[in-house]
Amino acid sequence: MGRNKFAQDEIKEIAKLLRLKNAGTRAKQKLVRHDLRTIYEFNISDFNKPGKAFGEADLQDAIDRGAIQILDDATIADMKAKRARDKARDEAERERKAIESGEMTDWKASAKEWEEWEKSQGSK
Repeated sequence: MGRNKFAQDEIKEIAKLLRLKNAGTRAKQKLVRHDLRTIYEFNISDFNKPGKAFGEADLQDAIDRGAIQILDDATIADMKAKRARDKARDEAERERKAIESGEMTDWKASAKEWEEWEKSQGSK
């Protein structure tokens, strides 16, 4: 599930992308949906009825019924920063567990060993 809280500027950009999606070819629609998911964390499926095209009017309807909230820019920036911190923490934890279980090599330690080896070779 993506976000349901956006800044007013983001809503304007999402509406613009939805207009492009509905006017584009299948390939263009796929690219626009990708941008919506990756840039804005906006998943059409979170707000849409299956099998129905989701457009700008549907976006406004979702705002009107409270499924999408519009917040100020500072709150959205804080929310994005927290999500980024949480994502980094979760990724570090996954990496640590994978290294402990042997599923993954500790590439940071390997890179450090390599740099030390290069330095020792340079002094010879």
